[in-house]
Amino acid sequence: MKTFSLFKGIALTAVLTAALSASVLAQMGPGPGPGAGMQGAGPGAGAGQMGPGAGGMRGMRFDTTNTPGWALMTAEERIAHQTQMRSVKTYEECKTLQAEQHQAMQARATEKGVTLMAPRQNACERMKARGWIK
Repeated sequence: MKTFSLFKGIALTAVLTAALSASVLAQMGPGPGPGAGMQGAGPGAGAGQMGPGAGGMRGMRFDTTNTPGWALMTAEERIAHQTQMRSVKTYEECKTLQAEQHQAMQARATEKGVTLMAPRQNACERMKARGWIK
């Protein structure tokens, strides 16, 4: 009888430990790191979101969802583009920078024989809607 009670206690402890561990593992964490899961991502591909030049644009990302040609850029070009986008002050300045970048990436895509995908969202529109640019 004592053996059964001991086994029951151990089993109950194991079940409770597993249940508590599962809830801890389900918590949101920092994630796998900058650039994880992005096509063509290299060192620093997603870095700098709150680094130099981020200003008040905390959490604003410039990536495959809103930057045509993201996969065609080097890590250095991505960081430079992010910094430039975070430094714009007006909607017009943002659209000009966006158009220049799109034109450059279109030329690169044509040169490589690939189709440049349209962005799923417009970064300038989102920045304006959030009050980050005028």
